This record gives sequence, C-alpha cells and structure tokens, in this order.
Amino acid sequence: MLGVVTADSETGQVTDLRPRAGTLDLVLCAVSDAMAQAWAAAAAGRPEIHVHRGSIVDTGADAVVSPANSFGWMRGGIDAVYADTFPAIEQRVRSAVLATHGGELPVGEALIVPTGAAAPAWLISAPTMREPSTVLPADTVHPYLAARAVFRLWREGVLDDGTAVRAAVRKIAMPGLGTGVGRVDPKVCARQVVAAWDEAFPAA
Repeated sequence: MLGVVTADSETGQVTDLRPRAGTLDLVLCAVSDAMAQAWAAAAAGRPEIHVHRGSIVDTGADAVVSPANSFGWMRGGIDAVYADTFPAIEQRVRSAVLATHGGELPVGEALIVPTGAAAPAWLISAPTMREPSTVLPADTVHPYLAARAVFRLWREGVLDDGTAVRAAVRKIAMPGLGTGVGRVDPKVCARQVVAAWDEAFPAA
C-alpha cells in the first residue's frame, strides 16, 4: 500500500508552475445552493474546474479533500461523512500527522493517505483550522492556504514508492473549505480557492 506524502506550503522553490503530466480535474462540491452558486461564479471560464451538487463521495474522483483540523480529528461536518465511509481513515490521518509532523499538521500544508476503498482511493487532509470546531474570522485566508497546499501536493508530491501524486491522482473533489463549522462565507471560500488555483496553474 502506498504511504503518506506531505507538501510544504512555504518553500517558494517552484521551478515548474504548470502540471508536468497532463492537467488536474477539480470538482468543487456543494450540498447547498449558496455554495453551489459561489463555486459556479468563481470558477467560470476554467475548463478543468467543475461544480457538483451532491455528495462528494459520488463524484468518481481519485481523491477527496478533508478540510480538517491540524490534529486529524474527523468528528464533524464532511469529516464525519468520510469517517463513516472509510472506517479507518481518521486513524490513518492521525498516524500520518504524528509520523510526519510531530502530531500537528499546520494550516497551509497537506498530506495524502489511502482510504482503503477503490474510489476514491485517496484522502487529502488540508487543515483550515488548528483546533476542532473553530469559528474562523471574517478576514481569514485559511481557505486559500488549504487549497494552495492541495494543489502544491498534487503538482509536486511524490508517493513513497516513487510515483508522482499527479500520476496516481487525476481528479480531486473538494468541499467548501471552512464553510461549515468555520462559518466562512461561501463566496469568500470560492474566491480564495480559485485564487489558489490560478496561482498554481496559471493560464497559458
């Protein structure tokens, strides 16, 4: 089984800002009208980004994003859905955080673990808050930081068998980042996620 990969959010040492092996398909998922509308408005004109209204586990994605806390607890919101769908996932995330980050994965970094399922085969943990159940301030940039970490992980990460993350993962499904417990406005989240996309994958 493939193991854990981390992506540092602050290295700044990027030599190739474009995907080197095709492109990433990003599915932005929503269960509310407000989030779906915000995703659609922010992502307009970007053919690799699609909006899905419904369950994130029904997208056919290779990986799903968990906008978790820094300690890997998965007890509420979308993380509770993941924990129900992939029974061992919380322990895998928490073990990975402990093994690679001393027990705390900072906001702005991401790691990937296998789900144990055929699809989605991977879960990417990208914290939007340090502590569980934190209400984020109105001026937060945590959705941007979390999304940027996901895109950097996809673009630059290498699994421990030498496989590039972008070779194992072609489609990522992402829920609203911080819009549940964190109470980030859907429009703010959508703008920040798309800003991170444009930074990671600038148009030709």
